[in-house]
Amino acid sequence: MTPPPEYAGGEGSLAPGGAAAYLGIEGVSKRFGAVTAVDDVSLEIAQGEFFALLGPSGCGKTTLLRMLAGFETPSEGAITLDGVDLVALPPYRRPVNMMFQSYALFPHMTVAGNVAFGLRQDRVPRAEIAERVAEALALVELSPLARRKPHQLSGGQRQRVALARSLVKRPKLLLLDEPLAALDKKLREQTQFELMAIQQRVGITFVIVTHDQDEAMTVADRIAVMEQGRIAQVDTPAAIYEAPRSRYVAEFIGDVNIFEGRAGTANGDGIAVELADAPAGLAAAARADAPAAGDAVLLAVRPEKIEIAAEAPPPGTANAIAGEVTEIAYLGSTSTYRVRLASGRTVVSTRTNRLRRGGAAIDRGTRVHLSWPVEASILLRT
Repeated sequence: MTPPPEYAGGEGSLAPGGAAAYLGIEGVSKRFGAVTAVDDVSLEIAQGEFFALLGPSGCGKTTLLRMLAGFETPSEGAITLDGVDLVALPPYRRPVNMMFQSYALFPHMTVAGNVAFGLRQDRVPRAEIAERVAEALALVELSPLARRKPHQLSGGQRQRVALARSLVKRPKLLLLDEPLAALDKKLREQTQFELMAIQQRVGITFVIVTHDQDEAMTVADRIAVMEQGRIAQVDTPAAIYEAPRSRYVAEFIGDVNIFEGRAGTANGDGIAVELADAPAGLAAAARADAPAAGDAVLLAVRPEKIEIAAEAPPPGTANAIAGEVTEIAYLGSTSTYRVRLASGRTVVSTRTNRLRRGGAAIDRGTRVHLSWPVEASILLRT
């Protein structure tokens, strides 16, 4: 499904806005014996972009990252950075740095010593090392802690030391392998914004690997969703969420209700969808590559798009179904309602709790009406 203009950002796997590819990945595959971990992946990433590789365990995202770092060699395909063939270079000669999930700090060294380690290995003059270490520590706001050892730091501080060590060598590309996985939820969310701010300040191209959808949606300019070694979709976070191109992407990113049915006739700006869960039918917005009448289709709708009310919607509402509330989850800012339809199917609706007690009383067993606008329906092919 082509994303609507307000969600369009990246052009598939191409660098956004027609920019020349700074990091080019062309037809890259990686096989370990009979197992194909990465299967014919092609991506273009622009200079200064914050790019995320997102997917479940075993989808190939970390293997792809390790090929960028030089720790694995592609079975086939090409990888270039700023016009230079990376595959031909060993890891230590690539203008690439990698920040690991474990941070891998030296426990016997101070914060400053950890940050300076790579520069010392490169035999950078002592005065320049001192200047660059001070600059890196200031960037991550750790200057007052320069003389501490890693065991004297919090998890978030250790993460920032690892980031400073990765940035101090001024790489052209920084790779981040689940860098925030060890942090608790609140600190992780805070650090995501710090990471974005630092990336914007230094202007270095970042590629992050994560299985956390919220993290990818927060930090990345574009996301590549991976499935079994292949790219399922590449786009901006908004387009990935609002206009997924497959059932896999729709279900992997956030929560979604999916109805299976058959395409009906196009009517005005919408396409009718016939399905057993809603005898009156549902409707989705018209699209350029509309399926033919009778084709099997999927209609997806996000829970927060669905209005839930005890009163019936106005006559003629395109998408309206009724059912009984079976479960309610109060989550503070929102409440989630599970509604059983006459067909036995369960639909999930999420409502913002604008009032202190969660809005109008809808309890378990309440007969409710669900409705949503035509443009909230996402039409997918099976």
